[in-house]
Amino acid sequence: MRYRYATEADAPALARLFAANHHDALTEEQRSAQGFVQGTFDAATLRDMAAAGELLVADDGRGRIAGLLALSVAADMADPPAAVTGLLRAQTGLAWHGRPLGEVPWLLYGPVVVDAAFRGHGVARGLFAMAVEASAGRAEALVAFIEAGNAPSWRVHVDAFGMTPLGDYTVAGRTYHAVATPAGA
Repeated sequence: MRYRYATEADAPALARLFAANHHDALTEEQRSAQGFVQGTFDAATLRDMAAAGELLVADDGRGRIAGLLALSVAADMADPPAAVTGLLRAQTGLAWHGRPLGEVPWLLYGPVVVDAAFRGHGVARGLFAMAVEASAGRAEALVAFIEAGNAPSWRVHVDAFGMTPLGDYTVAGRTYHAVATPAGA
């Protein structure tokens, strides 16, 4: 498996991967078993994110994208999704190592999605490791949000990867857990 920054040419494959794992494309049973991603990430958006160096990918070395992970500065997003806006508003009530999150330089970790054919093969862990390494010198923490109903994402990020819960916030009646991990040294 190769871990690298996405290129603009990856955008159509990334959009297909994202769409196949979007909350609205999955049944309740699928969401419960595998987790889901949210937001609007079409090929044009993903192309722009790749051009800005905000997307990490895993590819199988034969041209197939196995997974993607976005790593961006939330405060710099031109039109952040509601859950990101909620996280930015909640920063003062969330603490990282005893300091309000708003006083800490942090990068938004996510969304992250792994193709069903590659799950259970360390792709998410490889993307996580690349994100931590890529954040060195740019931030103190990587911060993600997990919707309360997304137990698979919690199991991966908190239980397996050791991300620290920072607290919860609510946007439009939906509750999100903010979690974080130290940035690379």
